[in-house]
Amino acid sequence: MTQALNRRIGLGLLTAYGVGVMVGAGIYVLVGAVAADAGIHAPFAFLLAGIIAAPTALSYSEFSTRLPEAAGEAAYVGQGLNSQLFAVIVGLAIVAAGTVSAGAVLRGGVGYLTNTIAIEPWLGVLMLGVLLTMVAIFGVLESLALAAIFTLIELIGLLLVIWAGLSAPASAEWVASTSIPWAGIGLGAVLAFFAFIGFEDIVNMAEEVSNPERTLPRAILISLVVTSGLYALVAWAAVRSVPIEGLAASRSPLALVWETTRGGNAAFLSAIAVFAALNGVLAQIVMASRVLYGLGKRNGALSVFRQAHPRFGTPVLATGLLGAAVILAALFVPVAQLAEVTSSILLSVFVLVNLALILQKRRAPEAPFRVPMAVPVVGLVLSLAALAGAVFWG
Repeated sequence: MTQALNRRIGLGLLTAYGVGVMVGAGIYVLVGAVAADAGIHAPFAFLLAGIIAAPTALSYSEFSTRLPEAAGEAAYVGQGLNSQLFAVIVGLAIVAAGTVSAGAVLRGGVGYLTNTIAIEPWLGVLMLGVLLTMVAIFGVLESLALAAIFTLIELIGLLLVIWAGLSAPASAEWVASTSIPWAGIGLGAVLAFFAFIGFEDIVNMAEEVSNPERTLPRAILISLVVTSGLYALVAWAAVRSVPIEGLAASRSPLALVWETTRGGNAAFLSAIAVFAALNGVLAQIVMASRVLYGLGKRNGALSVFRQAHPRFGTPVLATGLLGAAVILAALFVPVAQLAEVTSSILLSVFVLVNLALILQKRRAPEAPFRVPMAVPVVGLVLSLAALAGAVFWG
């Protein structure tokens, strides 16, 4: 075994990875919930959510050039707060959140799969979990290339929904002149914020990226801009073509858009949701294994994970362990309950990363990519507000 990972990833694949993680399967159900709050102004709620996420994304961008390490936010918190114990706690929390999230997504994806293929759910979980783990072990370039294909399939589905919604006659609600419900847009934006969680996974690929000081910030910011625009277009197509009450009540709002505007069933969207799930699981296995690899540099007890396969250039032990944990979580753990905690964990990490950057900028202002001090301050305030919303209203 060797310690070094292979630097095989460029801006294109890294950006596709970020977009795929952020888009995920959430947008397929989240549009209806946001529309329930913001009405026909749901597109503005998604754009506002992107603006809310931007300061924290910029904080990650600066830190990624200061510490281009696989441990990502764990390294940032450890450096900024001057505590390796904090770094390990944050890193293990991210690994746990990623494992639970991937387990929930894997179970959901297999649920979609069993609707079209006669297979036992446990067997589907086992087969897909092992297959994705093997891909993650085989190579980072291969993993991110497969993730890019999954992302392309997801985007095709969303573009079809956008085309269907924007080419159909407008609904009566869309045509009618209404006042702007600012409170509803604000509530919708808080909910839509969770659709942007995922950009932080990009930084954990730092030790496998060519020219990370230049590539990482660009990939984070491009991913955020692309997904913001995509979400706004999807929401626009949905609220323009389908009555708000129907969207809000539907468990599959994008399928409802297709069925309302084009007729027939939208079974193909269920198939695309399977690919979205596979993308989410693969991304989380890759991300969490890199966090474990990075933590091996900071903690003796975890140093066993600081190993990369001499041929594949991947952290095989960490990846295999994470893959097995995801499969077990999908099979045996009440993931639905634990998954509610993952957003709070990640928002807590956002708070700590912004705080760490404030402290680090005071100590050492210079960095390859710098943002004004106001950026992490605003990111800290907004992350705290979102965390409070998740805790009290989640």
